[in-house]
Amino acid sequence: MTGDTMGIRRALTVGITLVALTAVTGCEDDDSAAADTTGATTAPSWARTTEPATGSVSGAGTTEQGFDGALPEATDTTALARYVDLYTSCKEVETGDAYDAGHDGSATAWGTEEAADPAWGITDRAVCKDFTYPIALLTVSDMTKFETQAKASGDEFAVGENIVVVPVGDDQVEALSHSELAFFTCDEDFAPPSDYRTESALVDGCVLSDYWES
Repeated sequence: MTGDTMGIRRALTVGITLVALTAVTGCEDDDSAAADTTGATTAPSWARTTEPATGSVSGAGTTEQGFDGALPEATDTTALARYVDLYTSCKEVETGDAYDAGHDGSATAWGTEEAADPAWGITDRAVCKDFTYPIALLTVSDMTKFETQAKASGDEFAVGENIVVVPVGDDQVEALSHSELAFFTCDEDFAPPSDYRTESALVDGCVLSDYWES
């Protein structure tokens, strides 16, 4: 593990180099889009559910996991980018394919190969930027599949009900640790302080926690 990754950090550092991103589409106006100015009471697409659900989550292909069904979910990566941008800069959102096309193999964000592999259960992949690093944004149709593959690869992620975020820099990790996303790990030595919450994930031997290991 390195000092400027999430403590995993195998998944978060694969293929990442410290280069300026050259995304061509912007989302500077997304902050205002995330707020409801009409007075309507409908929750945004990334909001936590207000009470536990009993079946499949809308937009996800699996039952809820941990944290009383209160993990955030998103309808698409655009909504997910808005959510992430509440905590750390997530600008210039591109589809994964568009981002990869503009960067050579040594500079791509996480998930190029995984998003193309049905075994991971990834529905969509996008990439946004903060001031230094790319952030991979994923929607997942089957979180059990995703976590199974993550366990096999030894990778750790920030997860919601049907979403996954792959931060890289320490500043990203620190900022997102204040969100409703959970830290997913299968590390048998993971031992958060007693005042943090840890619950079983969908895959045996893996957990979700509000303690983000650094």
